[in-house]
Amino acid sequence: MSKRANTESTILKTILWIYIVLCFIIAGLNYGYVKTAPESTAKIISWIWHFYENWVKTVFIIVASILTIRIIKKSKRTFMRKRNLTGFIITALVVHIVSPLILNNNELYFFTMPLPWTTTPLQTLFENSSFYVSRFPLWGKTGIVAAFAFYVFYSVIMIIGSLLFGRRWQCSTLCMFNGFAAEVFAPAFPLIGKKKKIQPITVKIFTVLKWIIFILSLFFAVYWILLLVGVPVFENYNLMSKLENYKYLSAELLMMMFFWIALSGRGYCYYCPLGTLLGFIGRVSGQRIITNKTECVNCNQCNISCPMMIDIKSKALKGEPVTSLRCVGCGHCVDACTTETLSYTTTFLSKIRLKYKRRESE
Repeated sequence: MSKRANTESTILKTILWIYIVLCFIIAGLNYGYVKTAPESTAKIISWIWHFYENWVKTVFIIVASILTIRIIKKSKRTFMRKRNLTGFIITALVVHIVSPLILNNNELYFFTMPLPWTTTPLQTLFENSSFYVSRFPLWGKTGIVAAFAFYVFYSVIMIIGSLLFGRRWQCSTLCMFNGFAAEVFAPAFPLIGKKKKIQPITVKIFTVLKWIIFILSLFFAVYWILLLVGVPVFENYNLMSKLENYKYLSAELLMMMFFWIALSGRGYCYYCPLGTLLGFIGRVSGQRIITNKTECVNCNQCNISCPMMIDIKSKALKGEPVTSLRCVGCGHCVDACTTETLSYTTTFLSKIRLKYKRRESE
């Protein structure tokens, strides 16, 4: 690696460290100290947190994306990766800057991860939930309706996009939780030590954890849906909210950042509950990696570049498509392929490409 590339990589790692450290400090103050702090202090802390989560995060995404492209273009094609980063920059601008300014709500990022990932939007509709009680004085009825409408709009866009473009649409274009970091900071992982290959036993552990988290997330979703439709269930709403919050802080936020530091940017993607659902939607969309455009030369670059430990090479040697539920559609393998025999597609994309070829031949 050249001196300039080393410098760019160091800057990228530094930005990610700053992002993680500030997240722990400011989020800790916002979710911990604010409840007992004087009102004036609590307002300042909340403002700092929202400014950080929206404006600072967006700036980090833009700067890190530029650095990442500069680093990886020295050794690989960047067609798919540029699309990923462009998508995340646009999403960050819409979710963290434009929409909050239009709707006058700095917490819209809570509403950009559809079920079963979080039940926050459902809690917003339930007047006895702690989330509703804490937000109603700030947002009012109109603000709550606007936030939920934003959530519904985002969810519809996510579902339709995933049916057309596969899991790639959310996990490698829209996700502002872990997907963005996995792509815009890709050359920086892990922050400590050298890049490690995820072992098969670790993948098996992640698979077990995936189903545990998925079932748990479905449980919380069903609980709040039943309450909203008037079915009497366990009425300790605050306890249920706290339990889900503990799940988020421990199994998701803390573990996600731990993976960034010690393992891989996509570590959390192995068991993300929304990602699990999107894996099945990807099957419906016909998501696959085509492996027979030219000829596989057994260089193994596809397997090395895949952040989800999918055995692409064995399929490529046979010319068979890759349809793994773990595939996030990042396209790293497509860019890394030395003979350009790989490409990402879905049923919809295949039809579009076929029409384009027919028009060209006419």
